[in-house]
Amino acid sequence: MTGDAATDEIRALEADEQRLVLDTFSNDDAWALGSLLVKTARERDAAVTIGIRRGAQQLFHCALPGTSADNDAWIARKSAVVERYGASSYLVGARFRAKGRTFEDSSRLDPDHYAAHGGAFPLRIRGTGMVGVVAVSGLPQAEDHALVVTALTAFLAGGASHVVV
Repeated sequence: MTGDAATDEIRALEADEQRLVLDTFSNDDAWALGSLLVKTARERDAAVTIGIRRGAQQLFHCALPGTSADNDAWIARKSAVVERYGASSYLVGARFRAKGRTFEDSSRLDPDHYAAHGGAFPLRIRGTGMVGVVAVSGLPQAEDHALVVTALTAFLAGGASHVVV
């Protein structure tokens, strides 16, 4: 990716993070967001695992058919990047790539515990900051990231109120 394209990608990813901020985030909200992700993934026939955490507490987890325990490990590694850097795992990776580096070689973090691949996104509450992480694993990284952004956008627009599980 060229310098201008990388800069544009980073700006777009940062804009999503500034836009996708919650007013509150309860256990019921985690269920609604997770259910919306499941519904969206099923509509796309996407074999993904979904995890939502607030702090250290797992509030939602679903492994759709076609996934494995490896997807749980990817969620943990991508979520660790969000928790450490305070930004989506895709944005963190994009920032390293824009500098001509890889996260794995330049971060000095154990790749068994950290992965700057798309799919984990910070859950921020307006006026509070980051309180948790929503993560998806199973698709190529850009698609994992896009699935989370799509669901968070719909959730903030009230789309979760129409989820039936």
